[in-house]
Amino acid sequence: MIARLWHGAVPEQQADAYYQYLLRTGLTDYRRTPGNQGVTVMRRIQDGVVHFQLLTFWESYEAIQAFAGPAYEQARYYPEDAAYLLEMEPFVAHYEVLPLPE
Repeated sequence: MIARLWHGAVPEQQADAYYQYLLRTGLTDYRRTPGNQGVTVMRRIQDGVVHFQLLTFWESYEAIQAFAGPAYEQARYYPEDAAYLLEMEPFVAHYEVLPLPE
């Protein structure tokens, strides 16, 4: 399994609206993409900025490419993201998820 980690930051006053936007866009698309094994949304408020971490799980890099395209290490953005995000970070991070021994 592969974990894909994306980070975005928004002004605190836009955090709830951005979360609702995520539910309509990226989070829906993650779930609809074959090979997606789940998504976790985390947020942290710090000095008037809300940091969102989206952790998605995928069965393979091919499944990630079905969502993100051939340049799958680049972040995928939606048209209205620029209205919320303080920065459009160009890349995401991928990690192999290792099994824990029984």
